[in-house]
Amino acid sequence: MTVFDAATLRELEALRRRLQVRARSAGSGERIASRRGSSAEFLEHRAYEPGDDLRRIDWLAYARSGEPVFKLFRAEEDVVVRVVLDASGSLAEEPKRTYAKKLAASVAYMALANQERVQFASSSGDGIRISDPMRGRAAVPKLLRLLDECAFGGRISLADAIDAVVSRSSRAGLLVIVSDFFDASPVEDVCARARAEGHDLVLLQVLSPEELSPPYDGDFALEDSETGDLVEVTLDSAVIDAYLARLNQLFTRLRALAKRNGASYVRTSTSAPTLDAVRRVVAKGVD
Repeated sequence: MTVFDAATLRELEALRRRLQVRARSAGSGERIASRRGSSAEFLEHRAYEPGDDLRRIDWLAYARSGEPVFKLFRAEEDVVVRVVLDASGSLAEEPKRTYAKKLAASVAYMALANQERVQFASSSGDGIRISDPMRGRAAVPKLLRLLDECAFGGRISLADAIDAVVSRSSRAGLLVIVSDFFDASPVEDVCARARAEGHDLVLLQVLSPEELSPPYDGDFALEDSETGDLVEVTLDSAVIDAYLARLNQLFTRLRALAKRNGASYVRTSTSAPTLDAVRRVVAKGVD
């Protein structure tokens, strides 16, 4: 799988410097932190953002400028970035399969380039696989190999996959979930539990253009990509409208989940450049 051409690498190198994780662990490592560690040193100011710890506002600077600014410190802390890839049957077909893998690889690369620890997990009908932690640019080939070896297919419980990763986490970190979220399991509940345990959350939803705007009309025998079951349906404007209404309800639930938990929610089509979605992840967007 070719992921990182020269232009993509240049963009990821620029974006990685803006990738911030509020969740903190107690391990050793270099990371720009928003609170003082045992050996923290002041690094710089940045503009205050809603939700920042008010104790870290530089009130003297605020008195001088009239603008609230936040103090950043370089602390000896370790950040763990966990990337969970939904490898179920609904993402097995191209181009969703390659697109989802490229998104997972891009986020993981930025973390590795920042000298953060990365764990990669995938969930398919064959079960849940969770890698050992990796660190640094030297781990990029291993990451790409894991993605290449990732088996897609079958039905999964995305909630169980997320819960398995969180339950095996000894410390909080950034939890990135790459999925189409076409899943009936209680994803909202398990994401809320992960946030309660201190994890930052990123929901990356990957959809095809046909899923966003079905171009079909007439009688079809549709195969369930996860079970293989065949269903005969007549697709007319009323059926398409009902499907789009359900799809918009899913978008609304994911958006609300993100807002409740201070998470990012980025929805993307496989027809869009992957870097567009990565930029919105770094900007902590909520689509």
